[in-house]
Amino acid sequence: MTRLQLLAAAGLLLVLTGCGSSSEDEIRQWMTEERNQTRPKVPPIPAPKQFKPEAYTNATAVEPFSNQKLTQALKRDAAQVAANGALVAPELARRKEPLEAFPLDSMSVVGSIIKAGQPVALVKVDNLLYQVKLGNYLGQNYGRVTKISETEVTLREIVQDAVGEWIERVATLQLQEKSK
Repeated sequence: MTRLQLLAAAGLLLVLTGCGSSSEDEIRQWMTEERNQTRPKVPPIPAPKQFKPEAYTNATAVEPFSNQKLTQALKRDAAQVAANGALVAPELARRKEPLEAFPLDSMSVVGSIIKAGQPVALVKVDNLLYQVKLGNYLGQNYGRVTKISETEVTLREIVQDAVGEWIERVATLQLQEKSK
């Protein structure tokens, strides 16, 4: 054998001995030792608190779910509605009209016509055109149409002031001319 072959054989022998399983055995042994030494520290669950029932001391008072309590509440609410005036009471009892679902800001008057001798305003909301007559309701504040002219629609709205009292206010919708 030549010298070069002998050196190649020796290098191959060194490489093969370096790939032996001795280092893997050491790592496996270390991992097993660490696993056996490590114990989780979980605190024990505390015992549940003891339930102590309380005695009902208001047995002489009106029961909260009785018919008597409901009657008292209904009378109080009726008295409050009567105290606020007759302005809103008829408004709450009637069926809402379609244009009461939209705020006045989203409406625009685009024209007016005379139909059967009565003025009718053409109101545009969400790209739909509605015919509005005197007495119709508009907007979310119980607005009732009181006057229709060629250029505007006048409403009487009923709103709550800062104190919570119902007051009237006048609102108008102006004719919107399309700008080019």
